[in-house]
Order: sequence, then structure tokens, then C-alpha cells
Amino acid sequence: MTASSSPATGTCRPESKLRIVVNGAHAKSGGGVTYLRRLLPELAKQPDLDLHLFLHRDQLSLFPAASDGVKVRLFDYDPGFWSTLLWEQFSLPRIARAEGADVVFSPANFGPVFARNHVILLRNATSVIRLATRLRPLLYWLLLSAATFASLVFSKRAIAVSDYAARILTFGLRPLFRRKLTVVHHGTPEPERRRTANGEAGTSLLAVSDIYVQKNYHALVEAFAELRKTRPDLTLTIVGREIDSVYASAVRSRVDDLGVADAVRFHGHIDSEELNTLYETCHVFVFPSTVETFGNPLLEAMSFGAPISCSNSAAMPEVIGDAGLTFDPRDTADMVRKIENLLADSALRIQLGEKAARRAREFTLARTAASTAEVLRAAAGRRGRNRGEP
Repeated sequence: MTASSSPATGTCRPESKLRIVVNGAHAKSGGGVTYLRRLLPELAKQPDLDLHLFLHRDQLSLFPAASDGVKVRLFDYDPGFWSTLLWEQFSLPRIARAEGADVVFSPANFGPVFARNHVILLRNATSVIRLATRLRPLLYWLLLSAATFASLVFSKRAIAVSDYAARILTFGLRPLFRRKLTVVHHGTPEPERRRTANGEAGTSLLAVSDIYVQKNYHALVEAFAELRKTRPDLTLTIVGREIDSVYASAVRSRVDDLGVADAVRFHGHIDSEELNTLYETCHVFVFPSTVETFGNPLLEAMSFGAPISCSNSAAMPEVIGDAGLTFDPRDTADMVRKIENLLADSALRIQLGEKAARRAREFTLARTAASTAEVLRAAAGRRGRNRGEP
């Protein structure tokens, strides 16, 4: 990527290329950063797209990998929530228009409603509001819901990361938005190596995702405590940032109350290589979320061919298909049964691991980028012009 400190107006572009401004203002952690870091290099391979990533200066460290064809523009506005929102709504559209942007792409539920040919990405499940028990999270999800709906109304096109996301983030009005809405699943890189030991006995469970209430970790540790009664050597590793500190503290307290603190390991954020090693070596991967518009860690574990037990709610059945054992995330006994089935049956682990790896190959980054590029072309009125023809 090439970076500049401020936008240059009136710059020239290659003949017939679409100038795409990617609004990265909200890509500060987790899935938003992962999405852009994976997608942008693939989008840059589209010969008719001229990509410009708009970031706050403090975000540059989150995007260290160079990518030919992506120009990074850095800005110095106050990075607070409300000031970022004001900059996004009023300054970004003006700058993008001055630079001759054909499309503004916001890889978040909302973005600048006044931007020309605006495309949003429906990826944050506002239905989490049903789980909110404190005022601040409740107000946050109410605001996000309102911003999502307003952006959906004013956007030129919208991408939903799953059919589930398309259903819940159109607020019961999906037929009204059918002309502008396209489902484009996330993709994941092909791992350099896959698991070869699914038939071997083991004692390690792995769960991956930043810690929020919808991740349902309290139910997972309760199921783990039940499993430990007959499998005292079993361990549980949880990888992810403690974003919701109140909920994370409650989960840790539950671990202590259940007497399994010696067997539950909280790893926080770890680098990609260490995470890949955990995907490759865990005995069973567990994904217990109650609300999820896609589930990137689930797809990542699938790509390694891990034996998987996951929630049967939200978008998880859409992602995993029949390549794992699913459970009711609100039924701890069901979770225990499904995990135990995998722990006890080596043939089942082998079968489902192979299925998971095959299914993961359907979710490629190249396919995600190609489908996203088509939506961006459509927003600019150039549907199907994928070779940059004049």
C-alpha cells in the first residue's frame, strides 16, 4: 500500500478505471480489520478498480501488509466516536467527491449517507440488543440499528455477509430492499497445512472470538465443567480480546465458581501463526455463539479440517452445512452431548474434519472479492465490466 498524509484533489486515474474510496474509519479491531486486510489485496487484482483506503492516522499500524494497487490516505480528525461520525458524514463525502470517486464503500453497517454511490456492508447483528442488560450497550445497539437503517435507505447498494444478515439487518423489510441487496459470504485464506491427526485421542477444546455476551462463553464453560466430570484431563482454550469487560469478568467468575480455573486458558489476542497452530492441533473446535452474521473463526477452523461442534442458530448452519455437529446454544446439556460425541468417536472426527475442509473451499477470498467488485461496479452503473473496458 502507498500512504499519503492528506488527500490530493484533481489527481488523474488510469483510463476507464473506477475510483473506489474505501471508508476504513470504523476498522479498528476484530472482524472489521480482518475483513479489509484480507479483501483489499484480492480486490486490487481487479484490473478496473482504483482503490483508495481512507484511514485515521492512528489506524495505519493495523494495515502493515503492502498491497499493490491500494492507495492509503491518512487523516487527522479527532478519533473519538462522535467526532469520527461527524467527519464520516460531512467531510468524507466532500473529499471523495472532490477526488472524483465513483463509489464510496463502507465495510460497516453504516456510513456517510450523503456520499455519492454509497455501498455498505451489513455485518454487525443489531439483534444483539435483545441480550443487552445494561444501559450503555442498549443505547449503543439502538444507535447502531438506527444508523444501519438510515444507511440502508440512502445507500446505492448493500452487501450482506450471509442470508441471515440480509434477513435481520433489513428489519423485516427485505423485499423492499431486494434490488439493492446482495449476499456475499466472507472468504478465508487456504491454509498452508491441514490437520492429519483427527483420528488420534486428545484432550483440548478450542474456542475463538472476541469476548462479547453474544459469544455465549458462559454456557460453554458450564458445558466444559460437565465434560470434565468424566474427562478430568480436558482443557479449554479461549482466544480473543475481552471487548465487553463486564461480560468477560462474569465468564471468569463462572470459571472460578465451577472449579475449572486450572483447565481454562484465556489467551487474549494472538498472532496469526500461533492461532493457526491452535487450529491445527486442537482436538475439537467449539463455536457457541447465539448471534452471529457469519463467524470468521468458524470458517477458519473449517479450512484446517478441524472437527467442529457449533451453535445451530443465526448464520452458523449457513456456514457449516453438514460439516459439523450442531447444538442448541441455550441448551447446555445438548452442547455437552455434541462435544462428547466428537471426543468419543475418532471415525466421526475424521469424517467431519474432511467435510469441513471441503466445505471451506467454497468460501474463497477470490470469490468474495469478485462478487464484491460486481456490487461496486453496479453502484457506479458499470455492472459486468470486469476487465476495465472503456
